[in-house]
Amino acid sequence: MTRLLFEDVERWAIDRPDAIAVHDEYESVTYQELSIRSHQIAALLLNHGVQAGDRIAICVPKGWHAIAAMLASAKVGAPYVPLDPDSPAARIQLILEACQPAVVIAHPSAVNTVSAAVTANPDALVGTLASAQDTTWPVDPAFTEADLPDSDGIAPLPMPNIDSDDLAHVLFTSGSTGIPKGVQITHQNVISYIDWVVEHFGYTSDDQLSGHSPLHFDLSTMDIFATFAAGATLHPVPAGLNINPVNLAEWIRERNLTQWFSVPTALNHLLRLGSLAESEFPSLRRLLWCGEVLPTPTLIGLMDALPGVEFTNLYGPTEATIASSWYQVPEVPADPAASIPIGVPCAGENLLVLRKDGQPTDDEEIGDLYIEGVGLSPGYWQDEDKTAAVFRTDLLPGRRVYYTGDLAWRRSDGQVVFAGRADSQIKSRGHRIELGEIEAALETLDAVGSSAIVAIEVDHLTGSAICAAFTADAPMKPALLAKELAELVPRYMLPHRWLQLDELPTNVNGKVDRPALRTSFLAMEKS
Repeated sequence: MTRLLFEDVERWAIDRPDAIAVHDEYESVTYQELSIRSHQIAALLLNHGVQAGDRIAICVPKGWHAIAAMLASAKVGAPYVPLDPDSPAARIQLILEACQPAVVIAHPSAVNTVSAAVTANPDALVGTLASAQDTTWPVDPAFTEADLPDSDGIAPLPMPNIDSDDLAHVLFTSGSTGIPKGVQITHQNVISYIDWVVEHFGYTSDDQLSGHSPLHFDLSTMDIFATFAAGATLHPVPAGLNINPVNLAEWIRERNLTQWFSVPTALNHLLRLGSLAESEFPSLRRLLWCGEVLPTPTLIGLMDALPGVEFTNLYGPTEATIASSWYQVPEVPADPAASIPIGVPCAGENLLVLRKDGQPTDDEEIGDLYIEGVGLSPGYWQDEDKTAAVFRTDLLPGRRVYYTGDLAWRRSDGQVVFAGRADSQIKSRGHRIELGEIEAALETLDAVGSSAIVAIEVDHLTGSAICAAFTADAPMKPALLAKELAELVPRYMLPHRWLQLDELPTNVNGKVDRPALRTSFLAMEKS
């Protein structure tokens, strides 16, 4: 049986008890201390009647306390559901109504979340791992940190009555209908991937690893559990540093990080506003990104500034467990307009580029991208219809594949190249246009820092209007940018609306918030 998610911490708590497991914004804890605290929380959960298969909702700010609660959930066989403390209460309520947790562990600062928990699931126990003396706390907590049993008096916990194919957690992502979708992830899904990461990227117990992503975003799963598999130290990145790249650069230096992993938006900010100098991060060995396309001009700037660092692009949706392919950039790209491949499959995974009839495409022919292998989720939480729609068993005989909704093509050397979203292709004035192509071209212009191209519906005759949001170090005239862009793309692909911003808006996962941009452009259209 493949091990369960908590077992790596237990191993290091015995072998290297004084090694630092997590160094968060406020304190550092050893593997032994993390093991003891998760043990205490697990005992508390068992005392409150939690059984294997129950859900544990965790709404605690990123740090070692939240991670201890995740480990405790695994120790009792209960999949955890990480919640964003900053999410609107209405969204939290939808998630809680869907997953029906037996216990909600919340921080006192998450008052709206606790209120939503009580409304959505009145039978759930609501507790806190910190003092609940805040007068705005809406319920008498079922337990507080003071109720944790004495670590000296806890009997050994029984192994949970689950195996590696059971759920480790349920991650809720945005749904097209406005209702979050719960992606089910098993222990086997996670362990298969992190074991590949540790071996492939050479993680060791000496590594100092970033924890940039929020805990409800699947990239954090790699941050946490690959760190623990290697016996290394995790450094959760304080949320406030995301809006201050200069301080973030200083923090990376102070923490002597050896590996950095994030979405590209953070790297755009770091390069544009962080004033990176050569050898800025002397300890850094590898920089990895995932979640969206890193503009090639940004990659060139980063590689020029950090010549001793290896750069790796990871690709994969939540439904396939963090990442399914990788590409190590061999050298600084010569062409800022060149696409960076998403690469070749990780161990146990497969990328399929298929035509609509399920037949494989020829080299350099764009097709639909499918994934198969050990990372595939069992499906969406209590939603068989949505699961069947994208986890296909009817396309290829005897095989289960996930439809990503992405377009891709395969080079003659086997490297796969992302070609945009299938749903980002629009029709404007009779022309079929891939928005990602415009975005890639715009970001090659010297004046542009970062950009996002979206489309809005104007009228049934015109079709979609192309809209460009961008950042620049100085005020820019759209007419001048359009003139330069016209040298790179056909005139029918030029944006109709322009919006210069100090920063592109981002969602809770740190990705560019394209729905928010569409809303802004629609408001401009109506004004």
